[in-house]
Amino acid sequence: MENIIISKIENKVDNPIAQIIFAHGAGADMHHEFMEQASILLNKANINVLRFNFPFMDKRIALGKRYPPDRMPKLIACYKDVIANLLVIDSTHAKLPLFIGGKSMGSRVAATIAAEDDITKLIQGVFCIGYPFHPTKKPEKLRLEPLQNTKKAVLILQGDRDTLGSQVEIEQYDVSPLCQTIFLPDGDHSLKPRVKSGYTHQQHIETAVNALVKFIQKESSND
Repeated sequence: MENIIISKIENKVDNPIAQIIFAHGAGADMHHEFMEQASILLNKANINVLRFNFPFMDKRIALGKRYPPDRMPKLIACYKDVIANLLVIDSTHAKLPLFIGGKSMGSRVAATIAAEDDITKLIQGVFCIGYPFHPTKKPEKLRLEPLQNTKKAVLILQGDRDTLGSQVEIEQYDVSPLCQTIFLPDGDHSLKPRVKSGYTHQQHIETAVNALVKFIQKESSND
């Protein structure tokens, strides 16, 4: 496997119950407020969190230009390299249940590799926050294959008015029974509700993380 040099942050806790790898989306890096908040909440639930930047994002930061995301094969290679390095460099990680996932594009990459035998042997499950079921305003270009071919349980946390896959749309899709979707009321692609909804973004982030923690606890006990 190609050794890809990336930027990463590890948020560790004492006596962790699980380890997750949390990948960013196409538009914001691992330091984005959403990623930071979710990581803090996961730490409070005794879960280790590893965040990283895909190479195109590090290039954006270094050169100050908005380069497009790399194509899927390169994103997949990077994510697999992160998993391999995590398990090889620190053997204590290998003893913890491992979950992979991310925000939007990062979740799509994780879900894609979850169908591969070499990865399914290493992980307990997958989480997708704002899964990009299709590009914006292109509902005909579906990205269902990762969710149809998965060999591991998948938790999808989706705003019900997400423009990349709303509740109305998703309920019509044919995906694996291993996939579970939880909808956040009035949430957009970042789970953010409108003020008039009566919900707050912070509430939805906390609800999503709580659901993720329960998913991790359940799938860890199924081993």
